[in-house]
Amino acid sequence: MKKQTHEPIPEDMYREHIIELYKSPSNFGTLKNATHEKTEYNSVCGDEITVQFNVKNGVVKDAKFSGSGCVISMVASSLLTDKVKGMKISDVKKLNKEDIMKLLKVKITPMRIKCVLLPLEAAKGALR
Repeated sequence: MKKQTHEPIPEDMYREHIIELYKSPSNFGTLKNATHEKTEYNSVCGDEITVQFNVKNGVVKDAKFSGSGCVISMVASSLLTDKVKGMKISDVKKLNKEDIMKLLKVKITPMRIKCVLLPLEAAKGALR
């Protein structure tokens, strides 16, 4: 049986997706019924992200983010809030840098890691 191989998806396609998500992010706004909220600020670049959750019975029912920042922090916020919907709080708390990097699907320079992790820090802070 011949093994199938798949051509790798060019990173440019992921970059295009990131630009589109930046222009029209998922979950951007304010939750009227937020049960958990935290704002994190990156003093190096000035990014500021607020993450809000509606948690019921230990599960994230809804998630939104607001604030301002670079493309990477805004897109990471959008992807993270999509990912955590329906997750148990205990599982959200286990998310790490590698999980967020997988969501982005593009290489991030060491200088931009703080931008990627800002929404994760806010999410974990909100759930403490």
